[in-house]
Amino acid sequence: MPASLMLLTSFALVLGLVGCVSGFLAGLLGVGGGIVVVPVLYHVLAAFDVDIALRAHIAVGTSLATIIPTSIQSIRAHRAKGAVDDQLLKLWGAFVAMGVILGVVVAAYAPAALLTAVFGIVAATVALYMLFTQEGWHPVKGLPGRPGQAAMATTIGTISTLMGIGGGTLTVPTLSLCSYPVRRAVGTASVVGLIIAVPGTIGYIISGWGLPGLPVFSLGYVNVAGFAAIVVTSMWFAPLGARKAHSIEPRMLRLLFGVFLTVTSAKMLFDSYRLLS
Repeated sequence: MPASLMLLTSFALVLGLVGCVSGFLAGLLGVGGGIVVVPVLYHVLAAFDVDIALRAHIAVGTSLATIIPTSIQSIRAHRAKGAVDDQLLKLWGAFVAMGVILGVVVAAYAPAALLTAVFGIVAATVALYMLFTQEGWHPVKGLPGRPGQAAMATTIGTISTLMGIGGGTLTVPTLSLCSYPVRRAVGTASVVGLIIAVPGTIGYIISGWGLPGLPVFSLGYVNVAGFAAIVVTSMWFAPLGARKAHSIEPRMLRLLFGVFLTVTSAKMLFDSYRLLS
């Protein structure tokens, strides 16, 4: 077998395993796969000697692409249960999209250190939330007015685009902190994820187009081989994780996810420091 074909085969197999892990954890922990895909794919790219200056952008761009089919699947399921708040989306949708555009522009000119730092800081914040808050903690008794919600939606769109994550990781905790029903928060976040993923993916394709050093089968910063391998396997393993979640105590799930994000954020922040040194 030619060396290039062996390398491609190894790359696809490893990314298939990434999809298995991210799908299972997404189902187990109830989060979008992006929060898992980005750090794992980042380290897989390192193992295949992809330039460190490109790894974060490729991991984020490819992760956003994988969110598109999973979001569509999730939206159908949540709409069937009446868990999507269309009224909220009428206000949030345009501002999330504005945040995505801002995130794409920033990412196009940002050094890799910025993307890894953003991921590390936000992941650490979510980890603290998971580890040290009690289930059902609602410090705010309702959503703010239109300006406040616009700022929330724009911020979620921007940060999610820089991190390569969908709607759930930031939208669900944000809405839950404002005493919003968690089931409707999860259902509505699935639509937010699609609003983030589609323009975000297009933006990462355009901004990375034709750059030297990209892995084979890349469209800009989106690696098509990685996208295919991750999507196929994650869709098989997400239901397994979801079934397992029902046999584990909810508090334990929060602790597991918090520990995972703590380790992940520490590594990403360390790499950001290395890039700046």
